Amino acid sequence: MPVICCGSVHHCKSPQRLMDRSGFSVCLKQPQGAGISSLRTALSLEGVEERDEEQDDEGEEDLRDGGIPFIINRGGLPVNEETWEQMWKHVARIHPHGEDVAKRIRGATDLPKIPIPTVPTYQPTTSVPHRLEAIQKYIRDLQYNHTGTQFFEIKKSRPLTALMDIAKEMTRESLPIKCLEAVILCIYLTNSMPSVERFPISFKTQFSGSHFRHIVLGIHSGGRFGALGISRREDLMFKPLEYRTLADLLQEFQTAYQGYWHTLRKVKIGQYVSHDPHSVEQIEWKHSVLDVDKLSKEELRKELERHTRDMRLKIGKPAPPSPTKDRRKEVGSPLRNPGSPMRRNSRSERRLSGEKKSLEPKPPADMNGYQIRV
Repeated sequence: MPVICCGSVHHCKSPQRLMDRSGFSVCLKQPQGAGISSLRTALSLEGVEERDEEQDDEGEEDLRDGGIPFIINRGGLPVNEETWEQMWKHVARIHPHGEDVAKRIRGATDLPKIPIPTVPTYQPTTSVPHRLEAIQKYIRDLQYNHTGTQFFEIKKSRPLTALMDIAKEMTRESLPIKCLEAVILCIYLTNSMPSVERFPISFKTQFSGSHFRHIVLGIHSGGRFGALGISRREDLMFKPLEYRTLADLLQEFQTAYQGYWHTLRKVKIGQYVSHDPHSVEQIEWKHSVLDVDKLSKEELRKELERHTRDMRLKIGKPAPPSPTKDRRKEVGSPLRNPGSPMRRNSRSERRLSGEKKSLEPKPPADMNGYQIRV
């Protein structure tokens, strides 16, 4: 298993996953002939709040959060030296204790052990709700990534088979994740549950002049809706299978946002995702784009009912054939080969509500620097 070290990269056969008092999760190894402690980050920074990021249409991320840079690890794992040093500099900028916390962790040799989460397994008789709860527990156990560096690069335009390769990598590395990574991982963990339909739900909210984005995986099974995901906020991720309609589920998230003084501006809902982990089709991330603040409650309900019908119609459509083993070798691992195929969903297939989307100037940053990030 790869281990990230201060200034170098090693492969550790029996790494120890540890945590210090400031909330960082790390892995220590003492390489032969060196006195430098190896570190494998990372968990949470106390007192630091950052926005859950949803990457845009082209697969590129919004790199700033209220003026704070947001880093993507594009080099795969083990993390290369440049990204590693960039992450620690970022930690020193955003953590309340600045450089002291980075120095304390990077020089530590006796950090306490923390458990490595185990991928859930089930008995054949385990019910769907209990399976979903087990998956959500696994996601929580991985914990939310507050370092400001997303460890797994997620390009939404990649075919499903490539995204599932990334999900496998997540289970092997057991690193903390952000919301978009959690969606990909939840798709992977529910692929073996044919009675459970999955679809992405993205939220855009506004608070104090700034916009924030979040994404969860919508769930539909047994005539009820729910959601899986991860967030800093307990009520903005998991929702059990108990909502009769998609509108009821959306209302639950909207109410949660109101509790944090966030105004829900836009919701993007995708189509059902294939259960074939080798499918070369893309995830349709935004079949319906709903301007919540421009729709009445009744109009929003009708749009959501229409989207639900559209998703049901897709079930009967045949999926494109899966690639053969030879073709899959050409695709390669998305973490190792940046040349994976990239395609883009047709805009004609998306359903827009309200007025046509226009380019809006970014709102000015809050002068007092205070943000409530959810």
